[in-house]
Amino acid sequence: MILWALTLLLAQSPVLDFDYYKTNVEPIFLERKAGFTRCVVCHSDGGRVGFLAELESGAEGWTAEQSRRNFDAIQRLVVPGDPLASRLLMHPLEPEAGGDEFHNGGRQFSSQDDPWFKTLVAWVSGETGE
Repeated sequence: MILWALTLLLAQSPVLDFDYYKTNVEPIFLERKAGFTRCVVCHSDGGRVGFLAELESGAEGWTAEQSRRNFDAIQRLVVPGDPLASRLLMHPLEPEAGGDEFHNGGRQFSSQDDPWFKTLVAWVSGETGE
């Protein structure tokens, strides 16, 4: 009975879409937002809390292999189908908007209406239109 319930639960969880991630999510980690440090600065291998591959010198993005490694690493920060339980979204969200109390890098999202936040929600929810 427990195995059946677990199988049913796993079947209902959305699968994280790599192509959507590479095209829409990963660029967020590289973008400069006024008043904020780019995510890649603190969250690459050379940063304080690394889960993203370090960019090669002079590179403006990751190689296909690095993107796949980033995707694999970031999956531990999300709960597919439940964006509000996913650290990737809640950690950099303002507490007044429902986010965690602590994030050294500042609050990348002032509200859940932030376009980048919505992109992450779509990816984690499995609502990528693919």
